[in-house]
Amino acid sequence: MAKKPAPRGARNRDAAPRKFKKKTSPLVIDKVEYVDYKDVDLLTRFMSDRGKIRNQRLTGNDVQQQREVANAIKIAREMGLLPYARRVASASRGRPSRDGDRRPRQDDRVEDQNIDDVNDDGIDESTESDALETVGAEDGEA
Repeated sequence: MAKKPAPRGARNRDAAPRKFKKKTSPLVIDKVEYVDYKDVDLLTRFMSDRGKIRNQRLTGNDVQQQREVANAIKIAREMGLLPYARRVASASRGRPSRDGDRRPRQDDRVEDQNIDDVNDDGIDESTESDALETVGAEDGEA
């Protein structure tokens, strides 16, 4: 009989499996016996920069350790010790908006306005005039 072709997703059994070194968990390195939800420094090591829980493959935890870490992170989030998500500041590329609007963005206009308030000496005129008004009001009342 003719040999059936292997299914599309099947691996070639004759090929040597890839060998990799399993990562060592930070819990094992630090000899942590109990994962406490109040230990924020430890728990942040198991979170990404955006606040997501890293998976076992990245952290090196076994199943039980990963479960304990995930539960501790969830409790710490509920208590307000850890964020659910963090915003990552992305650099603006300065591309025009898609609708073709050529006006400056709102945050650009605020920066331009603040630059106009500064006089030639590098002193902010708006705060200087406010300070003079409060001094004049105190003198007038006396």
